[in-house]
Amino acid sequence: MNKKHIVFGGMATVSKEEVNRKRQEEEGILLRGDIELNQKVKERLAEEDYLVHTEGRIVVKLDMKNKDSYTFENGTTIRRERNFNNFNRRETQPVNAIVISGEGIPKNAELLVGHNSFHETNRINDYKSSFDNEESERVRYFSIPEYECFAWRENEGEWHPIPPFEFGLRVFKPYQGLLQNIAPTQLTDTLFVTSGSLKGNVVKTLLACDYQIIYQDINGRENYLIIFRPDGEEKKQREPEAIAILNQETEQVLNGELLVGYSLSDAKKINDAN
Repeated sequence: MNKKHIVFGGMATVSKEEVNRKRQEEEGILLRGDIELNQKVKERLAEEDYLVHTEGRIVVKLDMKNKDSYTFENGTTIRRERNFNNFNRRETQPVNAIVISGEGIPKNAELLVGHNSFHETNRINDYKSSFDNEESERVRYFSIPEYECFAWRENEGEWHPIPPFEFGLRVFKPYQGLLQNIAPTQLTDTLFVTSGSLKGNVVKTLLACDYQIIYQDINGRENYLIIFRPDGEEKKQREPEAIAILNQETEQVLNGELLVGYSLSDAKKINDAN
C-alpha cells in the first residue's frame, strides 16, 4: 500500500507556558460571557410585567437555568449542569418561578410548581421573545394550572402551601440493637404533618403520597419540601391521602423516640429538626 506523508514547514514549537496562557485567556472570555448573560437575565426578571391570569391558572416567569448552579458558604458560585447522566427530572428540571399574576398569591412572590410544568403547552410564546437576545431563551413566561402549583413565599419568608396541599416530613425508626452505625428504618406511607389542620400529628397515608419537591433555595443550594393532599381534592376527584392519625407514633416523635426528615441523611429528632 502506498503511503504519502505530507510535511508542513515553518511550524513553530509552542511552549507549555504559552499553551496555558492561551487556555486561561479563552476561559476568561467564557467566564465574562457567562457573567454578562447572568446579569442580563437578572435585569429581565426584574422588569415589570402586566400579564393577567385566567381562571384556574397562574402566570409566572423564570430563569430556565436557575437550578444549574451551586453556591458555597464563602459565596463562590459554580455551574452545575444537571441534564447530563441524570434521568430524574425532579432533580434536573426547574421548579422555582416568580408570580406575575394569580388568584390569592401576591405579585412577585416565589412559587414552587411541578417539575413537568414548564413545557410548551403552558408557555406564553408571543411575549418578550426575541431570537437576537440569548436572555430571551433563558427567561421564559408560562401560564401554569393551579393544580400544578404547590407553595409560595414572599422574599425570604416561610413557605405557604397552596390548597389542597400540605407539608410533611418522613418518619424514621432508629436502630436500637447492639451494632454500631446502623441506619434508621423509614416507616412506609407515614408522614409527620407540619402544616394545616393536622399539623403536629403522624398520619398514615395512601401509597406513594409523599411527593418531594427539589428546589433551588435562596442560598444558592438545593432544598426540599414534601407535599401531600390530606383531605383529597374534590375538583379532580382525588380521595383523601391521610387515612389515619397514628397517636402512638405521634407521641414517639414528640418524645424523640422516632426521627423525622426528608431522607436517611437528614433524619433527626423533632426538636433538632426545628
